[in-house]
Amino acid sequence: MPDALATRTLHVTTGSRERVVDLTSDCDDFLREAAAGRDGLLNVFTPHATAGIAVIETGAGSDDDLLAALHTLLPADDRWQHRHGSPGHGRDHVLPALVPPHATLPVIAGRLELGTWQSVCLVDTNQDNPQRKVRLTYLAGA
Repeated sequence: MPDALATRTLHVTTGSRERVVDLTSDCDDFLREAAAGRDGLLNVFTPHATAGIAVIETGAGSDDDLLAALHTLLPADDRWQHRHGSPGHGRDHVLPALVPPHATLPVIAGRLELGTWQSVCLVDTNQDNPQRKVRLTYLAGA
């Protein structure tokens, strides 16, 4: 029988521009092995001060809409006290307050229990750090 707790670290290249990266297939691949058809929880966590995890629709413009909304809420200008890196980089450090660095999702019969259009995504507005880690942790139900 598979372990009650399993983890995997993803290495994600986001590049030199703001990105919303769909991780749903990576989560599915991990759960096929780790959950083995069982119920439980999947925790998705990125250990970065300038990135977050979102459950949103992708591919129909919502990912671009999210980035546009973040530009409106967190403009990349010189208003930020945190000043190093690219101009406006201080806003990247505020991002996790709006898009948290984690999500915990139900797993039913070994599969993510997502809505029809929902995807698990890494949100990265920090153009100075193109290499990201995302830790997937599966916890089996009792």
